[in-house]
Amino acid sequence: MQVDLSPHFTFFAPLVIDFVSSRDAENGHLIYESGDILEDRYEIVDTLGEGTFGKVVQCLDHSRGGSQIALKIIRNLEKYREAAQLEINVLREISEKDPRNRHHCVQMLDWFNYYGHVCISFELLSLSTFDFLKANNFLPYPLNQIRHMAHQICHAVSFLHENKLTHTDLKPENILFVNSDYSLIYNPEKKCSERRINDTTVRLVDFGSATFDHEHHSAVISTRHYRAPEVILELGWSYPCDVWSIGCILFEYYEGFTLFQTHDNKEHLAMMERIQGPVPQRMIQRSRKQKYFHHGRLDWNECSKAGRYVKDKCKPLRKYLLSYGTEHLQFFDLLERMLEYEPSNRISPSCILCHPFFLPLIHPGRSQVWRNSCDMSR
Repeated sequence: MQVDLSPHFTFFAPLVIDFVSSRDAENGHLIYESGDILEDRYEIVDTLGEGTFGKVVQCLDHSRGGSQIALKIIRNLEKYREAAQLEINVLREISEKDPRNRHHCVQMLDWFNYYGHVCISFELLSLSTFDFLKANNFLPYPLNQIRHMAHQICHAVSFLHENKLTHTDLKPENILFVNSDYSLIYNPEKKCSERRINDTTVRLVDFGSATFDHEHHSAVISTRHYRAPEVILELGWSYPCDVWSIGCILFEYYEGFTLFQTHDNKEHLAMMERIQGPVPQRMIQRSRKQKYFHHGRLDWNECSKAGRYVKDKCKPLRKYLLSYGTEHLQFFDLLERMLEYEPSNRISPSCILCHPFFLPLIHPGRSQVWRNSCDMSR
């Protein structure tokens, strides 16, 4: 079945949905072995990854001359099938609006139902930017590579926003290299060899949580470490929450560690205040989470165990600079604009792309001037 781009999307029949295959594990995962062939077409080669949604396997697509593809096999459980239907709708929209694959979003090739398991085939990509970082002992990416990766990520997110979509789950695990071949480079500062990715071309993946403007907006979105303050404070969210997530991602590429290493809302807000200053009064007053505040200030004891942890773990953003060179200062100027508390003041993806940090990609050798079309306050 080829991808259907017609406006009315019909999913598989209910009788098929309710069928439970003897090849299902108790938790709804499909039981398979290397060499198994699905739909007389997809030959399973290996498992690439696993998540709560199901598994991703590498396959040979014999209808495409044996080309290698990635196949996402959704668990045979109703809530995951429903989520897969929503993801397919998003992927169809992306395919329709970007038929030439110019906007750095992973492309759906096909989808089908296999005994109650929704299966979605994609172009085969390589390691995620997180997995590469982990394999490299969390040594940071060089700034010139961050620049190229950031430009593609922001281009992809700008494309989504223009088409009334918010990704809502941006993180290093959901940004994949097209090819993760690398060279070994000796790092004299670290006195060790490190992996240097040869090609920083990336694709944005996992649209299972992507939300159209007209759809219901869940109260809680994003993986914890990349969650924007307006989400934590339950102020409602829109496109700017993606920009906050990108800021956290780029910091992680630059330093090699997570900016907000926490699992608690109040502690998360305390970290934000340590890094970016006090939460604006306007946001506090509008928040549905008044339990986090006392007399208009975050109810936080810096002398407690958690308080000492935050103080030791976090410092003002500019203190993380690894160099005071021009491009590093430009990078941190960009991070500050992406990590603005107020969503309405946060820089937009279209303005991110014309920030001076990206000028070497756009006009090599040109003087670094902010384009007039971008508002400095955003």
